[in-house]
Amino acid sequence: MRDITDIADVKRQFLAHLTLQKGMSQNTAVAYSDDVDKLIRYLADAGVGIERATTDDLERFICTLQDVGIQPRSQARIISGVKGFYRFLRQEHFMDTDPTELLLTPKIGRHLPEVLTIAEIDAMIAAIDMSKAEGQRNRAIIETLYGCGLRVSELVTLKLSQLYLEEHYVVIQGKGNKQRAVPISPVAIEQINLYLEQTRSHQVAQRGSEDILFLNRRGAMLTRQMIFHIVKQLCELAGVRKVISPHTLRHSFATHLLEGGANLRAIQQMLGHESITTTEIYVHIDRTRLRDEILQHHPRNKTSQQQN
Repeated sequence: MRDITDIADVKRQFLAHLTLQKGMSQNTAVAYSDDVDKLIRYLADAGVGIERATTDDLERFICTLQDVGIQPRSQARIISGVKGFYRFLRQEHFMDTDPTELLLTPKIGRHLPEVLTIAEIDAMIAAIDMSKAEGQRNRAIIETLYGCGLRVSELVTLKLSQLYLEEHYVVIQGKGNKQRAVPISPVAIEQINLYLEQTRSHQVAQRGSEDILFLNRRGAMLTRQMIFHIVKQLCELAGVRKVISPHTLRHSFATHLLEGGANLRAIQQMLGHESITTTEIYVHIDRTRLRDEILQHHPRNKTSQQQN
């Protein structure tokens, strides 16, 4: 196998491959190359070489695309570019396997996201090992993600100066640097206060992270990948058999609010959606779950099942 010693040179070869052999326009080829750059940066942050990436690494990369709000159609284009890149690497003998062969492309169109039940969220929180130094921090993270419906990027950048715990709200810096005030539950407030008292107040923050709420052991801001790892690990420990990401807690927050009778406009404001159309997906989730409940419990349907 050939070594990937100069990734910039490999990318130039890939660009030439797209234009000369695949017949793509220069603009399309450059767009594919830019999409590969996103993957390279992600893997570099995770400490994984492009040639050592596994299918699991690539699936986590796709989850981060969702977490930062990239739409399914754009996700599909990025994945297509990544798959083309790995096919090229294998064809040119940089790799002998292709980790994208089992990689699924998101379906285009309205997709109903996975939602956790309250019992499943409670099970994840109960699975946190409170004997570990990061136990209280992780409990506060899950309660804040779910209790405020935050994007993972909003969570990792949440600042101490944005907390108004006595007033029961936090100020969130969302997409486009737009700020919104989000109510925070008494449970989340309690867990954040415990984290501040037991852990955060004893840490020495790295330069630039002095005002960041959630820090790693070295006193630096947590990465999105670390939050993904925490959520996935707790999901496994709790025995939750759903494919979830930190964004699933945001979806669950919105769905549970709607089920509890919250106004759709209020949910839109709390989530920071620019358009009500984005928020309306939770109406579809609610209707789908209602339909499933009816099919499961309707007496006529039960009679039919018993006859079968």
